[in-house]
Amino acid sequence: MSADSPVYHLEDRPGPLASLLAAFQHVLASFVGIIAPSLIVGGALGLEQYLPYLLSMALFVSGVATWIQSQRLGPLGSGLLSIQGTSFSFVAALIAAGQAARTDGASDEAVIATLIGVCAMGSFIEIALGGMLHRLKRIITPTVTGVVVTLIGLSLVKVGVTDMAGGVGAEDFGSLANLGLAALVIVVVLACQMSRHPWLRIGSVFYGLVIVVVLACQMSRHPWLRIGSVFYGLVIGCVAAVFTGHFNAELESLRWFALPQPLRFGIGFDWAAFVPVAFIFLVTAIETVGDLTGTARASGEPISGPVHQRRLRGGVLADGVNSLLAALFNTFPNTTFSQNTGVVQLTGVASRHVGRYVAAILLMLGLVPALGSVLQYIPRPVLGAATTLMFGLIAVSGIRILSDQAMTRKTIMTIAVSLGMGLGVQLVPEALSGLPDTARQIFASPITTGGLSAILCTLLLPGGAPAPEEAHQPQAGVTPRRSS
Repeated sequence: MSADSPVYHLEDRPGPLASLLAAFQHVLASFVGIIAPSLIVGGALGLEQYLPYLLSMALFVSGVATWIQSQRLGPLGSGLLSIQGTSFSFVAALIAAGQAARTDGASDEAVIATLIGVCAMGSFIEIALGGMLHRLKRIITPTVTGVVVTLIGLSLVKVGVTDMAGGVGAEDFGSLANLGLAALVIVVVLACQMSRHPWLRIGSVFYGLVIVVVLACQMSRHPWLRIGSVFYGLVIGCVAAVFTGHFNAELESLRWFALPQPLRFGIGFDWAAFVPVAFIFLVTAIETVGDLTGTARASGEPISGPVHQRRLRGGVLADGVNSLLAALFNTFPNTTFSQNTGVVQLTGVASRHVGRYVAAILLMLGLVPALGSVLQYIPRPVLGAATTLMFGLIAVSGIRILSDQAMTRKTIMTIAVSLGMGLGVQLVPEALSGLPDTARQIFASPITTGGLSAILCTLLLPGGAPAPEEAHQPQAGVTPRRSS
């Protein structure tokens, strides 16, 4: 078994313990991402009194959507171990829409109803794209998806490193204590990954409490060490945080049950708010193609051909349907989570059957908010260290997709322009200050700008010319002369 090959492949069925361990790591990797958009939007629009319910529904819908995406329901779903969660891409557009509704005198309930209506209508755009994805091969090429996957990973690294330093607004941001906790997690994960004991990789965050036993078995070939590698790192980091005073959980006043209420706030609509949201649904479909391609590669599955195309169509279609489902249950659009591709690669567990366990855990967290509240107290440096590694692996996955392409002049220039533009707007956001507010919000995303740049280059640049260095490669059947 090579270092990159999965411990459990797509159709393998791990035992309950291995499945729970792998599933819990996926939940840890995605939990903050699932609840963060609702926290940000609700906080910005003054919806604090409804936040507990919005967070519960975000987790509940993510559980249902993950089951659909990973298990495949008819034409819906990719059939890959792909986790669904609330999309970050819509945050700026939803805040702008909510603030506009506030200006018009809308109540809290009316604001939420407008956001839900706009998202519900926009979801039909992605549903339509899922049905015609096979006709967009000229636009969504491996080069485009490779660029998008790379930008997804690189754009998320800042989030991970910020958490490593303590999180936004932390009084001890960048302190040696925070960086030390993060370093400890990284060391544990790397030790598990470099070990020949596969169970270290599968459960790398879980076995921190018994790390002495684990390290004694490092050279073993037992798969448990690889499966738990991320989990070990997180547990050890949390234990260290307890002793250093960085783990401060406040468990009073926890809510123990939340009942889903479809369209609890009603449904509204606003054309001005719909236009940017509709465009973001188009971009989200491209992101989903990139996410699913990265997950397929990490799972040892093909990333081209009819099987992959069927998975992409089902995945994008499920994205749209799940976003419609999210609107029905009073939360924001869903999408595939790129960070979970990193979990698949780190743990070596690619079995889609683990998705059932992930879905069950997310459903439980949604229905029992108290359980989810406990996970919120994992120290930021601990979680940030693990996610930074995952985000880096996503970027590597994108780079590997790009490296598989024939490096024609068109391919090279497409990659150069799209990566340059995508990273440029992230590193120098002031460069967009001259644009209208809506355009600035749209193009401030490196994924949006880089992905659209890649599509435009793919459509407009003349293709096929080999890169200069390719012209010097030996022709097929000709053995190059070796120097002595």
